[in-house]
Amino acid sequence: MSKSRYPSSFAHPRYWPTWFAIGAMYIAAWLPWRIKMAIGKGLGLLAWRFAKRRRRITETNIALCFPEKSAEQRRQLVKDTFIANGIGLIETATGWCRDGESLRHRVAYIGEEHMARAEAQGKGVIIVGVHFSSLDLGGAIHALFFSADAVYRPHNNPLFERFMTRARKRNFGVAIDRYDLRGAVRQLKAGRMVWYSPDQDFGRDVSVFAPLFGQQAATIRLTAKLARMTGAPVVPMMFHRNPDNATYTIESLPALEGFPSGDEIGDAARINQFIELAIRKHPEQYLWLHRRFKTRPEGEPSVY
Repeated sequence: MSKSRYPSSFAHPRYWPTWFAIGAMYIAAWLPWRIKMAIGKGLGLLAWRFAKRRRRITETNIALCFPEKSAEQRRQLVKDTFIANGIGLIETATGWCRDGESLRHRVAYIGEEHMARAEAQGKGVIIVGVHFSSLDLGGAIHALFFSADAVYRPHNNPLFERFMTRARKRNFGVAIDRYDLRGAVRQLKAGRMVWYSPDQDFGRDVSVFAPLFGQQAATIRLTAKLARMTGAPVVPMMFHRNPDNATYTIESLPALEGFPSGDEIGDAARINQFIELAIRKHPEQYLWLHRRFKTRPEGEPSVY
């Protein structure tokens, strides 16, 4: 039997940097709000200057999605994206390490009735979210209104995975591995809400190509599959940091009608239309740092 590549004890020196990062997150979570935002902005500017590979990916994504913007506007959007994602690190620490009740006064919920109406059907609810920089803080705030489970990607570092999962379980009922289809179906059939963000590239085998910002984007088929298997309504939801950098807005839209339709590409296009709508409201808060268009249609070269 092969040995694990990880030490058996979290006291091993290999984990000391992780313990330091966890401690730093706890400290950051309890700082005064203005100081937290200033630290987040500083982290974002450092990443913008030194994380050259991620900056090139962000530049490519923004050039593809916003050809109507001038070169200067795109450069500013790239910089603003890094700042927003730096702030997002501090927001994540806050969402993981603080009680959500401490955030209630910072949020306004638009369209709460749409979520309540979908929940009342008793078939579970598929919440379609988007990977914004404040995603994990959004989970903590959403839990003040509705209990939900969440689909997530496990972390490669087992110590950080344990910390992250425990933190998310305080905000979400169950943390579901993104490859655990049965787990998601089980929770939906039990009448649970499942928060799921289908806006990343999971590869050709599980995706169809559908338009996103005028690009053919590999779009996962799972959203329609879950809805078909469970009968759960699909409710698009947006979560944004407001311009004051101190308050937030949750917005639930009405459940998608006639979804799924049986047309995989058409269903994927509807999901992407919502994702594009959400991003256009606050484009700097989106996670442009990931390679959203890494899987290309047959015969097309990589854009990265």
